[in-house]
Amino acid sequence: MILGIYPYLIMNGNGQEAVKFYENALDAKVLGVQTFGDMPENPEIPNEAKDRVLNAHLKVGDTDLMLSDTFPGKPYQIGSQVTVAITINDVEKSKEVFEKLQEGGQVLMPLQETFWSPSYGQVTDKFGVTWQISTQTSDNI
Repeated sequence: MILGIYPYLIMNGNGQEAVKFYENALDAKVLGVQTFGDMPENPEIPNEAKDRVLNAHLKVGDTDLMLSDTFPGKPYQIGSQVTVAITINDVEKSKEVFEKLQEGGQVLMPLQETFWSPSYGQVTDKFGVTWQISTQTSDNI
């Protein structure tokens, strides 16, 4: 079952500043901020990446707003900094949604297990909308 969708903003190294800005401008409550340096068993993270935002979760009224930074050296294109995140409570349903969204589109990151989700991936659909598919089960809440 699809649990919800929400906007996901992509920053280019200024994610910490963006969190503070949206907290103030939107009266948002910051529910959590993880940096690339916080990743468990992280590979060698360059110093310039350690304070970049891996994932931030803000609550604006009843709406979730998420954001992250790009990894240093990864491409960043103005116009592609807003994606749509979708949370699903079942790995099989995540696969089904991912496969449907990739028809005529492009897979950016295949569905795979991550430390925050048993099945996470990114796909740009045939209309140019980038989706982040994340599975949230009772085991990883």
